[in-house]
This record gives sequence, C-alpha cells and structure tokens, in this order.
Amino acid sequence: MLPAVPERALTELGRTEGGPETLRLLVRDQHTRRLLLLRAVLDAAESAGPGICPAAALTRLREDWALLEEAERLEPYGPAGPSSEPAADATRRNPPSPSPVRALLLHPFIGPWAAEALRLLGPGAGPLSGRDAREPGRALAYIGTLAAVAAARAGVPYALRLTAYDGVLTLPSLGALRTGGSGRGETEVAVVHRRGRLTLRRSGETDVVVRLQNGAGAWSEAAAWTPAYALPGLVPGSTAVPLDDLDPYRTARGGPRPDTLSGPALLDDADRKHWLHTWSGTAAALGLGGERRLAEAVTLLHCLVPLAAPPGSGPDGAGGSCSGTRREAFGAVLSSAPGTATTLAATLVHELQHTKLAALSDMVTLHRATSEARHFAPWRPDPRPYDGLLQGAYSHLALADFFQRSALAATLPVRRDAAWERHARYQAQVGAVLPALVGSSDLTVRGRRFVDRMVEVHERLAEQPPPRGHAARATAYVQAARTLWNRRHALAE
Repeated sequence: MLPAVPERALTELGRTEGGPETLRLLVRDQHTRRLLLLRAVLDAAESAGPGICPAAALTRLREDWALLEEAERLEPYGPAGPSSEPAADATRRNPPSPSPVRALLLHPFIGPWAAEALRLLGPGAGPLSGRDAREPGRALAYIGTLAAVAAARAGVPYALRLTAYDGVLTLPSLGALRTGGSGRGETEVAVVHRRGRLTLRRSGETDVVVRLQNGAGAWSEAAAWTPAYALPGLVPGSTAVPLDDLDPYRTARGGPRPDTLSGPALLDDADRKHWLHTWSGTAAALGLGGERRLAEAVTLLHCLVPLAAPPGSGPDGAGGSCSGTRREAFGAVLSSAPGTATTLAATLVHELQHTKLAALSDMVTLHRATSEARHFAPWRPDPRPYDGLLQGAYSHLALADFFQRSALAATLPVRRDAAWERHARYQAQVGAVLPALVGSSDLTVRGRRFVDRMVEVHERLAEQPPPRGHAARATAYVQAARTLWNRRHALAE
C-alpha cells in the first residue's frame, strides 16, 4: 500500500530538490498515512472499552463516521470513504487536486488530531478516573466537525449537535463560532444544513446563519462568526493556501516549544492584509532561487499557520521572526508574520526541506543513530542529536543554494550583496557539520548515498564563491560559534 522510494528520488532529495514525480511520491505516501490514521482512530475507539471511550461517545463517533462516508460517496470522483480499502487506491490515481471532502480529510491538522486521539484512546491511556474524563470525548468531537463540514460541502442535508469548547466551535475550512463561554466550559450548538446554508443555534442566543463559499471560508453577517481565510495560489491555477488561525490542532498542545517558537496568533483585517501583501511577492522571490523551489512550495505547502511575533521583535517581524514545522502535520508551515516577500520565500525553502526530509524518513531508514544530543551545530547553542544535525544541515544547504541563485540573478546591487551574505553564512555553517554527518557509522547504505549527494551540492556551490569579504565574515562567525559552544559545554560537563 505504501510506495517504495526509487534511487532517482533519493538522489534528487539528497540534492535538496525534487522533481514532480518525487514530490508527488512524498505527497501520496503522506496522504495514505493520513487516511490510515483516520481508520486507526476508529479502530482504537472501538477497542478502547467503556472505561476509556464511553458508549455514548462511541455511538456518536459511528454516526459522524457514517455522515463522512455519505459525503464521500456523493463526491464526483471521491473514493468510497475513509474507512474502506479503496481510500488507498485514490492516492495511487493521483487526481490533479482532491475533491473538497477528500481535501478536508487530508488536511495537515488531521495528523496532530489523530496522534492526540490515539494517545487518549490507546492501551496506556488509563481509566477516566485518573485524568480529565472529558478529554477523549473532546478529541473525538473533532470528527463531528469534520463530518459537518464534509456533508455541507457535498450537499447533504442534516441536523446534528456539536459542542463548543472554551467558547469556540471551529468548523475546519469554514470558520469559527464564538459562543461567549470561557475557561474549560462546554456549549451545545445545534447545526442545521440546508442547500449550502448552515444555521447555528445556541440556547438563549440569536441564530447565526452561515453561507458556504467555494474554497475556504463561509460568510455570515453575525459578529460571532469568524470566517476561515486563505491566500491565493502561488501561481495561476494552483490551489489556494489556507492561512489558518482557527483550527484547535494547528499548534502543539499547550502551544509550540517555548524555547523555539512563539504561540499561535489570531489575525485581524490588518494582519491579513499584511500577509497578503507579502505573499503576493513570494512566488517571484522563490523563482529567483530556482524554478524547483517554487514548484516545491506549490506542491508541498498546504497550509500556513500564523504565529505571534517572538519577544523583542518590531513591527512586521523586524528584529526577529520564528518558523517551524510539525512532523505529524505534513504540508503545514508555522511562521510569524514575515517582513518581506524574500523573508517569507526563505522561510518556505527552509521549512519545506524539513517537510521533505521528515516524509522521506518515514519511507526510508537513513541512519540508526540514537537521540543522544552531542553534536555541534553553528545555528543552535545546544548540542544536537544526529537526526537534528542532519535536518538542520539539509535545510541550511538548501538555503545556501537558494541565496546563491538569488545573488546571481539579482539586478540591484543591494539585493545581490544581501543574498551573497546569506549564502556565505549558510555555506560555512553546512561545511562545519558535514564531516560529522559523513563520518557517522550510523548511516545506512541509502543514508550514506543521501548524505553523499548533499556533499556534492556543497562542493558545487563552492565553485561560485561569494565575494571575499562575505566569505571571511562567515568563516569567522562559524569559528566564533564553535569556540563559544566548546567553552559552554566544557563547563557544563
């Protein structure tokens, strides 16, 4: 069911690139895994027992699943449903773009939601008496919102009840209803769908009427409703990219790691205009770094998650920014508001390398190194495990290539000089860690081929060196980082 990785694809990815077939291979594999995760959640709930998944929650899950299957059956070219074997066949057929219902089931946040649900429903979850009894029901309630959206997209009429948690009911790809609750409260919302119109009813409150739109978002004149928002496709004819500040699973539970990322952001109209303005120049900025960088973004980027500006940064991200990916959320990039289109383009190049390498690592064992953190990386103050070193070197190597190409293509001296400076820094950083990557005895045969291709790229980039001043400053920077790292960790030991 899961595709193999041919040598051609491994070679392309080792060079930090990927042709159309290689990128589609990664997408098909990740989509198949996402559909299997959906089935795994259903199976886990069925076998969990009433001590973990009460009978009422299981009954509701079955009803929501049946509604999802009905919605998929009505899709013009959708397969039979997430719980059936033909779901894998759909990924092999590889249509140009998935149907609205299928796209909903393949959304990046299905991955983190499924991981959370399996954690709560798995054998090690323990009885409800030992933890918050509402957690499994809350996790499974997400299926109800997916079913409600899928059925509405497919034109299926229904009347059902959903639950708003902590004052919010999110309908993925449509928007969110603010119920006015707070804390850890729950509010029941009756949802009725008829002919593309949703009516949301709460006890003692005025009905909220929501009208579906093509693509992301749904319109309502009610102040309690916040529509989902999407940026236009990067290139003409490509799919719009959601800018999602609503989905409850868009960041890790409790927010991203505080040492690396800021928390999720809620956007207002001014924020969205800033993102749109920056986004409008991103395709051109990516194209300066090579056509394949732009093609990778079009194929692999399925969602952007806005983050709050990190502490100490100025307006529009000046003075500091942060970005990241989540291994379980293939296709999503998390980022604070970028200051310029070039900044956003570089962020996408950086983060989509992590996306590609994480997807490849699901398909191929590249190394058997432990998680012991002991390696120097000039882009981090802390010791890194081998896998983290490989991930960092891979993304920085792509950035070195991106900025070298940008420098060679730039017509304005100031932009050319800025690109050479970035290239020199990344090239020197990668050069400092390649010996540790290449010299590891933990590499598998295919992993060694992969790293050897990275070395080839680094050597190719060196054939067109940056101006001498940039190269000298980059070398001095890496040397200073290594000296500081050695002192800090010698003292720690």
